[in-house]
Amino acid sequence: MQGPLYIGLMSGTSMDGVDAVLAEFGAQGARILQANSLPMPTDLRDELLALQHPGHDELARASRAALQLADLYVQACLPWIQGPEKTALRAIGVHGQTIRHAPDQGYTLQLNAPAQIAERCGVDVIADFRSRDIAAGGQGAPLVPIVHEALFRSEGGRVILNLGGIANISLLLPGQPVFGFDTGPANMLLDAWIRKHRGLSYDQDGRWAASAAPDQDLLAALLAEPWLQLPPPKSTGRDLFNLDWLEQRLLQVYGAQPFDPAAVQATLLELTVRSVADAIRRSAPQAQEVLVCGGGAANPCMLARLSDELALPVRPTSELGLDPQHIEALAFAWLAHAHVERIPAGLPAVTGARRPTILGACYPA
Repeated sequence: MQGPLYIGLMSGTSMDGVDAVLAEFGAQGARILQANSLPMPTDLRDELLALQHPGHDELARASRAALQLADLYVQACLPWIQGPEKTALRAIGVHGQTIRHAPDQGYTLQLNAPAQIAERCGVDVIADFRSRDIAAGGQGAPLVPIVHEALFRSEGGRVILNLGGIANISLLLPGQPVFGFDTGPANMLLDAWIRKHRGLSYDQDGRWAASAAPDQDLLAALLAEPWLQLPPPKSTGRDLFNLDWLEQRLLQVYGAQPFDPAAVQATLLELTVRSVADAIRRSAPQAQEVLVCGGGAANPCMLARLSDELALPVRPTSELGLDPQHIEALAFAWLAHAHVERIPAGLPAVTGARRPTILGACYPA
């Protein structure tokens, strides 16, 4: 270890757990030294999902959930703040859990308690990465294209696809600056639907979706969502794509008629595939391959469909030596590094902001 070292923490839109990495950044690029993950407690996950919508006593509930989440973040850091790595630690980058994202109204809200994390870990904490870009007129998202460029730029045209709760792409094209945007839902609706109908947290390997054929009428209704047609820069989340959104379209297509829940799951997978593929075809027709990170990289059904739809190689970042599950946590370690080094990580070409900005706020140890 050369140091300084950074910890990156991420609990994504899927809310299945917290991923943590210990990383260093130098002339040779980024290196993950260690990584670990902790599952999200069911009660915390349920509360975070409930807080996506207005409810009784939500300010106090949100504060309590933020503290519980911060405790989980601290637990993920314990191997390093209690080990020999502590002396080389420069900062912890932690995004928090987004429960509202309305850049068109000038705000975004991530539940977090960075002062608590700094106090308990004894390390500077960098948090609140979105709001500075929004203040400059941007979307505050996606945050990772600049990190994808640092990790994956190559001579050929390459797209980095993050399949988390929401899908977003980073375009790494020859002779062009990095560009990226959200494309729509990835695992968010798939996870919600299988949880509702089968009591499972996710569709392992896409097996349930593969057990039925997509309903083309329902797919057309889902793809008719106006947000999907918007030009970038754009970002989205559970504020739009949620079970209520899906139920409205089920009612539109089926009315009071029965339907096959497995066919709906197959259609939701196809929604992700088509919305991602359409975005790549429009924005990066010269792309030569797609590298996939996030939880969806473990869904062979989805990757195979994407490859067929795009007629391009679609492969997980693990083939380049970086675990797809660790990329977002690594991104927040890198964003903490960028904050410390005063590197502008808010890119106008990505977010639509008026100018580049240094992202994050520091909570000193």
